[in-house]
Amino acid sequence: QVQLVESGGGLVQAGDSLRLSCAASGLAFSKQVMGWFRQAPGKERAFLSAISWAGTGTRYADSVKGRFTISRDNAKNMVYLQINSPKPEDTAVYYCAGSNRYYLSSSLNDYNYWGQGTQVTVSS
Repeated sequence: QVQLVESGGGLVQAGDSLRLSCAASGLAFSKQVMGWFRQAPGKERAFLSAISWAGTGTRYADSVKGRFTISRDNAKNMVYLQINSPKPEDTAVYYCAGSNRYYLSSSLNDYNYWGQGTQVTVSS
């Protein structure tokens, strides 16, 4: 059974840094494009970032480019999202997702597996 479990969320001050983690099991992790999405209250789930199988390719939404960094460790079946200088508008539930596609998709429909999400709340 495929499981993606996010961790690392919580309440942070604007300007602090945090790192979200996602532990994967039950899937061929090293053959999955992995992505991060978020959903703020009253808004649709939105793409943030994706990383290629080997971690050599990345893609970011314009809104987070330069502040967020995605990485992965295939030996540990982990994917990470480093969030620097968080802002109150980054408050959302953050989800990791896995895709069987070979390209770095920003579309929710291209992701086959989803975690339950971790809440990030940024106070000003």
